[in-house]
Parts: sequence; C-alpha cells; structure tokens
Amino acid sequence: MASGARAQYENIWRGLLAPLLAEARTWSLRDFHSPNLLWLPEREGARRIGLLDFQDCVLGPPAYDVVSLLQDARVDVPDDLELKLLGHYARARKQAQPEFDMAAFACAYALMGAQRSSKILGIFARLDKRDGKPNYLAHIPRVKNYLRKNLGHPVMADLKNWFDAAMPQIFANEDQEAAT
Repeated sequence: MASGARAQYENIWRGLLAPLLAEARTWSLRDFHSPNLLWLPEREGARRIGLLDFQDCVLGPPAYDVVSLLQDARVDVPDDLELKLLGHYARARKQAQPEFDMAAFACAYALMGAQRSSKILGIFARLDKRDGKPNYLAHIPRVKNYLRKNLGHPVMADLKNWFDAAMPQIFANEDQEAAT
C-alpha cells in the first residue's frame, strides 16, 4: 500500500469503487439537483419535468443521480423526505426489475453520496479560494452532513477511519455542537 494520506485516500476509494464500476451503468447527468429541474405545466406526465445542465452526462452507477437529487448540495432535503423518495425509487426499480437488490443499491447510494460530497467540498473550497466566490461556503455544512451520514454505512468504515485520522477537523464543529 502506498504511503501518505493522499495515497491512502486514493487507495481506499479504488477499493470501494472497483466493484461498483464493474456493475451495469446508466446515463448519469452528474449535476442532477433541484436548480437544474424545470416545471413545465403545459406538458403531461413525466414530460412536465425539464432538465438543464446535462452537457457533462456520462455512463455511471444508477445511484449517482439519485443521490445527487436526494442529497442536494444547495437545498435542505429533510432525512424523512430523502428516505421516502428513496423508498419510492426502490419500489419502482423492483417493479421494473424484479432482480433489483435494494441492499446493494443502498451500498452504492452511500458510496456515491460520499464520493459526491467529498468532491463538492473540494469544489466549493476552490470556488471560494481561487475564483473569489465565497457564497458557496454557505452550503458546506449541509454537504459535510451528507458526507458524515454516508460514512455511517458499514461499507464506508475504512474511509470514515481515514477522515477521522487524516482530517479530524472536518467534523470538529459538528462534534462539538452535538456534545452541547
């Protein structure tokens, strides 16, 4: 195993993502969240929902866009609503694909949620420091909360341990607030 915190982080992610990337992929918009959805009342059914910002669409794990929507970096999504919508998604998938494995999907959801949250934290910090856009910092507590929640899944134990050892300050404020 490579040494250094960065190499450890990369190795942990390689191990986590390898099985997921070997599974079936679907189109992933990668920026699928409420500000990129349009309500088109003149249309019927699912056609009432319009999409913006899909130019970076790639093939990826089905869980990625689901977590993008249900763990929106810019809008609070209450835990109970997230679970309700996740349950609705799982029922629809199971109806369409009887072999759908919700436990495997929950694992993929936690993985994609942690990956996305980690990425967004870096992007928002860069937008502040490099691009002089501090307004993104307002969303960091929400994204850190998503990261913490996703790290609670058992499959994420090694990554959670990495964050605890290499970046204990990332959750320091939340830990102090929870203790009071």
